[in-house]
Amino acid sequence: MTTTGPAAPTPRRRRGRPGYDQPAILRAAVELFNRKGYDATSVGDLARELGLTKPAIYHHVTSKEQLLGQALDDALDELTAAVTEASHERAGTTAYERLRAMVRRSVEVLVAHQSSVTLLLRVRGNSEVELAALERRRWLDDRLAALVADAVAEGALRDDVPPMLVSRLLFGMVNSLVEWYRPDGAYDPATVADAIIAIAFDGLARYERRPPRRSGGGGGPQAS
Repeated sequence: MTTTGPAAPTPRRRRGRPGYDQPAILRAAVELFNRKGYDATSVGDLARELGLTKPAIYHHVTSKEQLLGQALDDALDELTAAVTEASHERAGTTAYERLRAMVRRSVEVLVAHQSSVTLLLRVRGNSEVELAALERRRWLDDRLAALVADAVAEGALRDDVPPMLVSRLLFGMVNSLVEWYRPDGAYDPATVADAIIAIAFDGLARYERRPPRRSGGGGGPQAS
């Protein structure tokens, strides 16, 4: 006759829904910050969103501000690396070529990190974490402006628009994607990048200035 030992104890059920690690919690936090606003969102709100307890959240992060810092780093790290790479002179490449590649790469980074970039564009410097992110954004503007200036010095770009203004307009065009771009929409990232590059650099292409036309006989400007 076969005997069996005592039945194994029933495992204790964990509170909340299983399967959330730190990256998953960060993704949920970014979505919630964008939807409700960072200042209006609490760790309790995030716990309710995920079906977890607050201690379960604090098992992964120490504070809401830590989540914000991680999200802003997610938005900035790859772009910082891309700008740094583009800023370094390389044999066989021009500043103009590196500038165009940088704009394309910035589109790719934004699409890949759209939620985090959306959050980045909304920070106003209300904490040390936000101030640090804004300082990094200013550094990006400065480096891109220097690259524009190098392309102007090469003779590849027109010289009548200040490089810092060009830098902010280029980033502004790319950053506008957070308002309307959808991964499942009509345009893939390559198409969007091609369009931004065509519009930006056709408009920035160097041209030969012509002397002003003289009006003749009181008439209006002559058609070219």
